[in-house]
Amino acid sequence: MVVDFKLKKAPSYRVVTLAWKGPWSERRIRTQFDRIAKWARTSRVRTGKWVFREPGTRSWEVGIEVRGSARAGAPFRMKTYAASAVVSIVFDPNVVSPSVAYHAVNDWLKWRKRDKTIRAVGAYREIYDGDPWRNPKVWARTEIQVAVRR
Repeated sequence: MVVDFKLKKAPSYRVVTLAWKGPWSERRIRTQFDRIAKWARTSRVRTGKWVFREPGTRSWEVGIEVRGSARAGAPFRMKTYAASAVVSIVFDPNVVSPSVAYHAVNDWLKWRKRDKTIRAVGAYREIYDGDPWRNPKVWARTEIQVAVRR
């Protein structure tokens, strides 16, 4: 499998989110995604991309893109991630370890900052086309995006 870096413009995402602080837990991440998906089904909202972010140290946020008009009530929040320049890689976690992929992105960004291609690095996020735990094809196309400033 080829893993290549792309410097591109990511679209804006209007998402319903749940956030929390604490240690990393895949079980908690999956549970929060399931809560949002259940809310979307009961609210009859069309959904799109699934987004997982770490906006700060030991703080986590999961979100599902919503299309059309929707209003979120507590504990859900409606957010818009602005369109921005990102560095992106798409990989299969069953073939390439996520820790290797993140390490590669960090190194690539460090060298782009040294050669002045990139001025600053922002938050990391993982983007999925649907539920990665129930659809192996979605899991096989995991995308890591890192916001950058040129």
